[in-house]
Amino acid sequence: MTHINHTAMNLQRCCHCNQKIVTPPFQPRQVIVCPRCSSQLNDGRSWSLRRLALLSITLLLLAPIAFWQPLISIHLFGTQINANVLDGVRLISEQGDPFTASIVAFCAIAAPLLLPISILSLVLARYLAINMRPILLMMKHLKEWVMLDVYLVGLGIAAIKMQDYATVYVGHGLIAFSTMSVISIIILIHINLDELWRRLYPLEENTDTPHAETCLACHFTGEPNKKGKCQRCHRPLHHREPLSLQKTWAALIAAMVLLIPANLLPISTFYLNGRRLEDTIYSGVVSLIDSGNWPIAIIVFIASILVPFVKIVIMILLLFSIQFKSHTDPVLRMKLLKFVSWIGRWSMLDLFVISLMMTLVNRDMLMSFTMGPAALYFGTAVILTILAVEWLDSRLIWDSYGKSKPSK
Repeated sequence: MTHINHTAMNLQRCCHCNQKIVTPPFQPRQVIVCPRCSSQLNDGRSWSLRRLALLSITLLLLAPIAFWQPLISIHLFGTQINANVLDGVRLISEQGDPFTASIVAFCAIAAPLLLPISILSLVLARYLAINMRPILLMMKHLKEWVMLDVYLVGLGIAAIKMQDYATVYVGHGLIAFSTMSVISIIILIHINLDELWRRLYPLEENTDTPHAETCLACHFTGEPNKKGKCQRCHRPLHHREPLSLQKTWAALIAAMVLLIPANLLPISTFYLNGRRLEDTIYSGVVSLIDSGNWPIAIIVFIASILVPFVKIVIMILLLFSIQFKSHTDPVLRMKLLKFVSWIGRWSMLDLFVISLMMTLVNRDMLMSFTMGPAALYFGTAVILTILAVEWLDSRLIWDSYGKSKPSK
């Protein structure tokens, strides 16, 4: 396989703001930053496929232990009760909510496993001369959904909550799960998809032709092929993502509607000695404060209440700024977009805590913990807000700025 030559000057467009840029000669581990929007065109964190493959094999070897073995255990009424990832998903599904169970399963099991499988598939496909484009395109969207670190924080919250009722012990699977979380973060930091595209499908970029466009999938700049697709990844090529604003608005409006019952209805129900105790998201935070768990209450409040609200407000402001051609600094708007993209995944924290609590507290009439109706609405709203950020074409911010900025 031929490698792209980085010794020559390279003319390309920034996929975030559409600025034409001449990049100097650079090495894969050097950082290249767009001078216009300050976005990283090359983050300098490029590890070889061989090194990533070794870490991927380690992840897959740890997965059975991390997902099947107990993460934490408690002794309740003389019985040892274990909590693991798969039991939490199973109990949510058995309770009659397979959609919420699917959300938890995808973020905590499927996506973390897809990451190493995709990397190993790239290695095999490279040697077997198989089309690697679908794998690379899928990996571009995978980062937002690998939530082992969020699940680990949820595990800590569940353990602290259970300390009021029983003694909590560390399970055999916790070390494996924690190691998986660290390795997955290392892989996500050091996998450079742009560099992989350049290595596996080297093509010379061209921005001088009148029909040259930048592909948001593989970040290649050039003319579309005869079928109107990107020459490198074969994805349909458009001047701007079709219906970007409409899809983002639809996802945001749906999320706002769903967050109303998500915050008003109970998200969990706790039965203790015949008493039924229902908690909304807010009352759950208050109960944590009343029990003296201030740090945990702050984490839950930020992840489950503040983050969804702030994310929706920022996205609405960004959409209005685009549609009304705002003069607001586009660099600031780009930073806000990157910020909401980073924080959105942490809203899944509450669902992970619920799935763990259901495995630990299930003692029939003496004590039991079930998921409330708000969980479905909340989980769906979180997914929609993540999709809203992903669907917004950031180049529209700069198009709006270019049309509205005053002439000098």
